[in-house]
Amino acid sequence: MEKATFGAGCFWGVEAAFRRLPGVASTAVGYMGGVVENPTYPQVCSDTTGYAEVVEVIYDPAMVSYERLLEVFWTIHDPTVLNRQGPDIGSQYRSVIFTHDAAQQAAALAAKARRQQSGGHRGTIVTEIAPAAPFYRAEAYHQHYLEKHGHSSGG
Repeated sequence: MEKATFGAGCFWGVEAAFRRLPGVASTAVGYMGGVVENPTYPQVCSDTTGYAEVVEVIYDPAMVSYERLLEVFWTIHDPTVLNRQGPDIGSQYRSVIFTHDAAQQAAALAAKARRQQSGGHRGTIVTEIAPAAPFYRAEAYHQHYLEKHGHSSGG
């Protein structure tokens, strides 16, 4: 099993999108990229901690490739909007790919360049690509939130 971590707005919908993929063994929503240990949801929502809402994806690379995960990432949000997705505003909703090794970093950078060159977006892609930092699992009520509330996808 391998790990991938993505931020693409509110983590509820992002998690639901990845959970549907064959080869994804598990997902967890949480926080990455900030400066306080063990952040809480209210702290992250204050937009003062530097954290992004992210989804940690544990996947079987024999069943789903990292490149396929990247394809899903690009299609579930607007990577040209800085610190905002839909009605959600703040740096915690930024578009970010946290990479766990050199291969992921190279794949993410190449995918970003291809997306930008494709002309499929109205503006410049602002997605941050950064080395993975400590992952802090979000509170239990956020895990599989949309499934718990009768929604199969969306955010």
